[in-house]
Amino acid sequence: MPQNEYIERHTKLHGRRLDHEERVRKRAAREGHKQSENAQNLRGLRAKLYAKQRHHQKIQMKKAIKKHEERNVHGAAAEKEPANPIPSYLLDRANPTTAKALSSQIKNKRAEKAARFSVPIPKVRGVSEEEMFRVVKTGKKTAKKGWKRVVTKPTFVGPDFTRRPVKYERFIRPMGLRYKKANVTHPTLNVTVQLPILGVKKNPSNPLYTQLGVLTKGTIIEVNVSDLGIVTTSGKIAWGRYAQITNNPEVCRHSRFGTSASSICFQRYNAC
Repeated sequence: MPQNEYIERHTKLHGRRLDHEERVRKRAAREGHKQSENAQNLRGLRAKLYAKQRHHQKIQMKKAIKKHEERNVHGAAAEKEPANPIPSYLLDRANPTTAKALSSQIKNKRAEKAARFSVPIPKVRGVSEEEMFRVVKTGKKTAKKGWKRVVTKPTFVGPDFTRRPVKYERFIRPMGLRYKKANVTHPTLNVTVQLPILGVKKNPSNPLYTQLGVLTKGTIIEVNVSDLGIVTTSGKIAWGRYAQITNNPEVCRHSRFGTSASSICFQRYNAC
């Protein structure tokens, strides 16, 4: 059982108090008194932070009220008995219009869809090839050519990875910089667990880094979340979820467990 779900489990087993709904209603009714008391008694920095929070809440509430009013606005009603006959292509113009309602619904759906796949770090510093690779000159015949490169950043290669023959190997990924797990932080539960990495979805710096499985800040990875017990809408257990790395994995070289990441869907991933 995941952490922070003991209350839900107790509720499922033993139910709630008989006056639970009434207590919830009274608690919600007392929120206004509590807010008024805080606004009058808080001082200093706490007062400024509380005022900023209330200001943001009021703005969101006014926006919601405005959208609700726009949804209910209708155009002019049609005349009961028009004096002159109206062409067929003009009959719909006299009906009450709900264009604002439709446009607001479409905008809300688009915003929800964009928020679902929004990443925690939208802008990432690019990593150049000079910083990513180091030239290697091995052997007597290839000492002057130097066409091999060693990856200096942490990478993920997968469980079934085998190196190519030395003669044909172009990029070398050191074993000491290969990560297999990530410390995953759930955004709503604030619970951190260690989960295996399934693959690298996208490295925003370069498509070549994505192919090599390089883990840098801002990289989108896929993590195995089957142990968390997350269930999809169809009732099946979720296998993998995407996440974005939020730290610099190469800084935590003392640990071999993985990198630190944050979610773009439902999870948030961190690792050292």
